Amino acid sequence: MAMKGINDENINFLYDCILELKDKEEVSKFFEDLCTVNELKSLSQRLVVAKMLTQHCVYSDIVAKTGASTATISRVNRSLAYGAGGYDDIFERLDKKAKK
Repeated sequence: MAMKGINDENINFLYDCILELKDKEEVSKFFEDLCTVNELKSLSQRLVVAKMLTQHCVYSDIVAKTGASTATISRVNRSLAYGAGGYDDIFERLDKKAKK
Protein backbone atom coordinates (compact mmCIF):
# COMPACT_ATOMS: atom_id res chain seq x y z
CA MET A 1 0.00 0.00 0.00
CA ALA A 2 1.36 3.40 -0.98
CA MET A 3 0.56 6.88 0.25
CA LYS A 4 -2.67 8.46 -0.94
CA GLY A 5 -2.16 9.64 -4.48
CA ILE A 6 1.22 7.96 -4.79
CA ASN A 7 1.48 4.68 -6.61
CA ASP A 8 5.20 4.31 -6.96
CA GLU A 9 7.07 1.03 -7.11
CA ASN A 10 10.11 2.70 -5.51
CA ILE A 11 8.10 3.70 -2.45
CA ASN A 12 6.63 0.24 -2.22
CA PHE A 13 10.16 -1.19 -2.42
CA LEU A 14 11.15 1.07 0.49
CA TYR A 15 8.21 -0.18 2.55
CA ASP A 16 9.08 -3.80 1.73
CA CYS A 17 12.67 -3.20 2.84
CA ILE A 18 11.59 -1.62 6.13
CA LEU A 19 9.30 -4.56 6.83
CA GLU A 20 12.30 -6.91 6.58
CA LEU A 21 14.20 -5.20 9.42
CA LYS A 22 14.38 -7.48 12.45
CA ASP A 23 15.65 -5.37 15.37
CA LYS A 24 16.74 -1.88 16.42
CA GLU A 25 20.35 -2.51 15.33
CA GLU A 26 19.21 -3.41 11.80
CA VAL A 27 16.89 -0.41 11.73
CA SER A 28 19.72 1.86 12.85
CA LYS A 29 22.14 0.54 10.21
CA PHE A 30 19.53 0.72 7.46
CA PHE A 31 18.49 4.31 8.19
CA GLU A 32 22.12 5.39 8.70
CA ASP A 33 22.85 4.15 5.18
CA LEU A 34 19.60 5.45 3.70
CA CYS A 35 19.37 8.95 5.19
CA THR A 36 21.61 11.88 5.91
CA VAL A 37 21.99 12.98 9.53
CA ASN A 38 19.72 15.97 8.83
CA GLU A 39 17.04 13.76 7.26
CA LEU A 40 17.07 11.47 10.31
CA LYS A 41 16.89 14.46 12.65
CA SER A 42 13.97 15.87 10.69
CA LEU A 43 12.05 12.57 10.77
CA SER A 44 12.67 12.07 14.46
CA GLN A 45 11.73 15.69 15.21
CA ARG A 46 8.37 15.20 13.47
CA LEU A 47 7.72 12.10 15.57
CA VAL A 48 8.47 13.94 18.81
CA VAL A 49 6.28 16.85 17.69
CA ALA A 50 3.44 14.44 16.90
CA LYS A 51 3.79 12.73 20.27
CA MET A 52 3.77 16.06 22.10
CA LEU A 53 0.70 17.21 20.15
CA THR A 54 -1.13 14.01 21.11
CA GLN A 55 -0.27 14.85 24.72
CA HIS A 56 -1.91 18.28 24.20
CA CYS A 57 1.32 20.26 24.57
CA VAL A 58 1.18 23.85 23.37
CA TYR A 59 3.19 25.06 20.39
CA SER A 60 5.55 27.18 22.49
CA ASP A 61 6.53 24.15 24.60
CA ILE A 62 7.02 22.04 21.47
CA VAL A 63 9.22 24.71 19.87
CA ALA A 64 11.28 24.99 23.07
CA LYS A 65 11.79 21.23 23.40
CA THR A 66 12.27 20.24 19.75
CA GLY A 67 13.41 23.36 17.93
CA ALA A 68 10.74 22.68 15.31
CA SER A 69 9.29 25.62 13.46
CA THR A 70 5.64 26.49 13.95
CA ALA A 71 5.14 25.58 10.26
CA THR A 72 6.45 22.07 10.93
CA ILE A 73 4.27 21.77 14.02
CA SER A 74 1.24 22.88 11.99
CA ARG A 75 1.97 20.34 9.24
CA VAL A 76 2.31 17.54 11.78
CA ASN A 77 -0.87 18.68 13.51
CA ARG A 78 -2.69 18.58 10.17
CA SER A 79 -1.41 15.03 9.61
CA LEU A 80 -2.69 14.02 13.03
CA ALA A 81 -6.10 15.50 12.29
CA TYR A 82 -6.56 14.53 8.64
CA GLY A 83 -3.87 11.98 7.84
CA ALA A 84 -3.92 8.23 7.46
CA GLY A 85 -3.69 7.48 11.20
CA GLY A 86 -0.14 6.21 11.14
CA TYR A 87 1.00 8.30 14.08
CA ASP A 88 -1.96 7.12 16.16
CA ASP A 89 -1.27 3.47 15.34
CA ILE A 90 2.38 3.58 16.32
CA PHE A 91 1.86 5.67 19.47
CA GLU A 92 -0.87 3.28 20.62
CA ARG A 93 1.47 0.32 20.16
CA LEU A 94 4.29 2.07 21.99
CA ASP A 95 1.96 2.98 24.88
CA LYS A 96 0.78 -0.64 25.18
CA LYS A 97 4.38 -1.84 25.13
CA ALA A 98 5.36 0.66 27.84
CA LYS A 99 2.51 -0.51 30.09
CA LYS A 100 3.75 -4.13 30.04
